[in-house]
Amino acid sequence: MIATRILPFGKFWPAEEYHQDYKLKNLLRYQLYRKGSGRDQFMEKVWGKELKPPKLNEPKTFQKPDPESLKQKLNPLEYEVTQNCGTEPAFNNQYWDNHREGIYVDIVSGEPLFSSKDKFDSGTGWPSFLKPLEPENLVEKEDGSYGMTRTEVRSARGGSHLGHLFDDGPAPTGLRYCINSAALRFIPKEDLEKEGYAELLSLFKSSQ
Repeated sequence: MIATRILPFGKFWPAEEYHQDYKLKNLLRYQLYRKGSGRDQFMEKVWGKELKPPKLNEPKTFQKPDPESLKQKLNPLEYEVTQNCGTEPAFNNQYWDNHREGIYVDIVSGEPLFSSKDKFDSGTGWPSFLKPLEPENLVEKEDGSYGMTRTEVRSARGGSHLGHLFDDGPAPTGLRYCINSAALRFIPKEDLEKEGYAELLSLFKSSQ
């Protein structure tokens, strides 16, 4: 028989700051770790896929409104951008120079897309981000319009055209998600709880 000795509680050593809320601060690395460790595969094998924890702020019952309803909800520019793959004017849109802390959600579905923590000034006149908040909330498609080959970015559940993804961004990702303001709704950090995104407050703890 092997016994485990139980000792009185001693000194507590807190983890380093970069370990705190690691899933929210380093989502891509966290997901790669989970996949590589076999944790998700084990959970699926033992408990089944239906028992996996829900994705961040996943609007499980969201159903995209019909075009006429969307025209009532959105202004003409928002509808043109999200539903007809339009592009708003550079340097003449709502969020290109927004420096407030908070998150950006799909204006149609409300699914969280980007954080101000990952926003940077690309000089293009459109909101630009290093990475998404939740990769599963984005869909990438090849776009061959205007004689170019680009990667279009859409919201996964809303199906909204958001913008395009380029590989000319700064470190550490080297990516530039070039997004139309008209496809987004900004929620400042002080409104996250009342808007139903309380779990994302920890993203901004260090700045409060």
